Amino acid sequence: MRSAFSARPANQYYTLTALLAARGAQTYTSRVIAGSVFTLGLIILSMIGSSATLQWPNGRVMLAAVAVLCFLSTIIWLRHRWPTRTESGVLVVLAALAVPIGTIAPVIPMYGLLGSASFALIIGYTALFHGPRLLASVLAVAVSTLVYLAVRMSTVDLPLALAGVALMLLLYVFAGFSCRLVVWLTGTEDGADGVEPLTGLLNRDAFYLQTATLLASRNRDDDRYLVIVVVNIDSFAAMVAVAGNRGGNRARISAGQAMRETVRRDAILGHVGEAEFLVADCFTTPDSSPLVERIRGAVAATPSGMTASIGVVSTPLRPLVEHPPNEILDEIVALATTAMYEARRAGGNQARYVVSPNLSISDDEADGYDTPLL
Repeated sequence: MRSAFSARPANQYYTLTALLAARGAQTYTSRVIAGSVFTLGLIILSMIGSSATLQWPNGRVMLAAVAVLCFLSTIIWLRHRWPTRTESGVLVVLAALAVPIGTIAPVIPMYGLLGSASFALIIGYTALFHGPRLLASVLAVAVSTLVYLAVRMSTVDLPLALAGVALMLLLYVFAGFSCRLVVWLTGTEDGADGVEPLTGLLNRDAFYLQTATLLASRNRDDDRYLVIVVVNIDSFAAMVAVAGNRGGNRARISAGQAMRETVRRDAILGHVGEAEFLVADCFTTPDSSPLVERIRGAVAATPSGMTASIGVVSTPLRPLVEHPPNEILDEIVALATTAMYEARRAGGNQARYVVSPNLSISDDEADGYDTPLL
């Protein structure tokens, strides 16, 4: 088992932010981060206007620069788009360099020790969104700052210095460990390469892999049919032409979130194309229309008012168990995609069903493609 502190894939940042977007929490999270950074800027400004004595003649100018940096960072977090991984890393580095200025500047080291608590925010954020190397660098700066403050305080009150440093170290360790533990327990660390960055849903390879696992584990009599659903947003190109790329991204995120909230917990959901989604699940009957109609209604109920054309294939599960899963899925997805295009040509916002198709990899006799369910 991998450790909670092991190295994670390079796209971990995008995996977590995509999951936030898929759950509609990205905007809220960015505002919380912006509010925290803005509050730190206000704290720095209050120090400038206080009676606290600073070590350097230009100390207040340096603190003013740190406050301006906080306010600029706030603007970045309040933009319509989430910062890129590089932008986020640069902000972490700048924050890790700016905090020591605010903590070392006061002549009274106790003031600096109180300010060093802000390192916990940077450590927690870095542990959650970035890799161990950047986290180790931030921790090194934080601990070095604490050591410097402890040396200064020890000449006045050694027990108080030790107690203050120990308390801050506990705060840093808890912030770093708890955030890393969240990443590890949620499984995003191991599944980062299988997630499509925009929606937080599975990409095609991960969808095929998990559906293959589903085929291998559902060869019992209680689940007799594999259902593959292809969902395509209607008139997506026209939507992008009117609303722009940002509007198109919002539409795809909304559609993914709507389907995530509609399908069953064990269903497999992927975003595999510009406006195309895949769903895999198992049923006891070939009738998947209740699920499909819930998906169609959920997509239509999104704020953008979009609709979707849906193609569905329901096929007996047991004959598939003996065959290579990728070949099975390629053929079934192709059939479902053809059905989806038929629904689109018929006007969209509807579904077309294929029940028990004749698969080239199966020797069992089944009804042909034109066999309708409804």
